[in-house]
Amino acid sequence: MKAVRFHEYGGPDVLRYEDVDRPVPGAGQVRVRVAATTFNGVDGNIRAGFMQEPMPLTLPHIPGLDVAGTIDALGEGAGGLEIGDRVIGFLPFVVDGASAEYVLAPAESLAPAPTGIPLADAAALPVVGLTAWQALFDHAELKPGQRILISGAGGAVGGYAVQLAKAAGAHVIATGSPRSIGRVTAAGADEVIDHTAAEVTTAVTDPVDVLLNLAPIDPARFTALAGLVRDGGVVVSSTVWMPAPADQERGVRGIDMYVRSDAEQLSELVARVDRGELTVDVAERVPLADLPSVHARAAAGTLSGKVIVLPTTA
Repeated sequence: MKAVRFHEYGGPDVLRYEDVDRPVPGAGQVRVRVAATTFNGVDGNIRAGFMQEPMPLTLPHIPGLDVAGTIDALGEGAGGLEIGDRVIGFLPFVVDGASAEYVLAPAESLAPAPTGIPLADAAALPVVGLTAWQALFDHAELKPGQRILISGAGGAVGGYAVQLAKAAGAHVIATGSPRSIGRVTAAGADEVIDHTAAEVTTAVTDPVDVLLNLAPIDPARFTALAGLVRDGGVVVSSTVWMPAPADQERGVRGIDMYVRSDAEQLSELVARVDRGELTVDVAERVPLADLPSVHARAAAGTLSGKVIVLPTTA
């Protein structure tokens, strides 16, 4: 089969499009014929070698944490699944991913794919959708009527976070750049702030219950934004290399979150997609052989929106 791998850590040029043996599922695993995977920001950090301590890899390594596809082989004990099932999932960080024609997946990590959108597009849901869900509900414990400020809402996680927070009955204030303002507005934010044209700490005139940060941010600016959180509120950040500021005197908690695979939560997201309550936004669809160029564009800061990656079998 064809796959993209890196044999050493480094820049996007270490990625190679090459022939690889088709994997065979072991106990508790299934093999998925990949309809699509995606690019996530963490993929670039893993490839560059920045995540070696928390995520030790065996090289060469196939990236691709998201998968959408069709089960074509079952390992022993992969109960509840059948050959031909259309599934999506968030794959483990430290094993070969879905930037290939076939991938192995733990059976318990998979959820039925949405039926209302193309199977390949559904690859845009697992990692970023789960990040948004867990940030809002596992960590921030968002409740109806609360006010939430989502910093960096123009990214892929932000689009889901805005939709989910609005559906939960929150008042959503979101920041974005000129190229993402339209997407953030369409996602349903009550207030949208262009952070390149206005000072967010001035534009937000009333305290918020939750600050959710989804983008790299200067520490001083992060602390200033945290000052907008009311006493007893919470700051949640997905950028774990930039610790979420807390304020013990005011009872403001700071939480640095790590997304985890959760098939039950993913099934809930799928159900919302199929009910028309959650929109899966895909900015680009690129062939697997072009994945190195996607990494290069991300490193240059010119990638906008969610990119899905299509193998030759899609």
